[in-house]
Amino acid sequence: MQKKFVVLALAAFVLAGCATVGESIGLGAGVGAAGSALVGGDPVTGAIIGGGLGYACDTGWICN
Repeated sequence: MQKKFVVLALAAFVLAGCATVGESIGLGAGVGAAGSALVGGDPVTGAIIGGGLGYACDTGWICN
């Protein structure tokens, strides 16, 4: 459980510095893949979910 919290905190920190939609999607996918691999999940699924959440954050569905 502690690994998941660290991964989520890292994702929030990284995505907070994004200036464009492309950066948010790219960094979200990267952090999602890395985080998923760290907790023993599928990196491709993590990248898809991370990219989607990066897009949702940048467009204002979540973060704004």
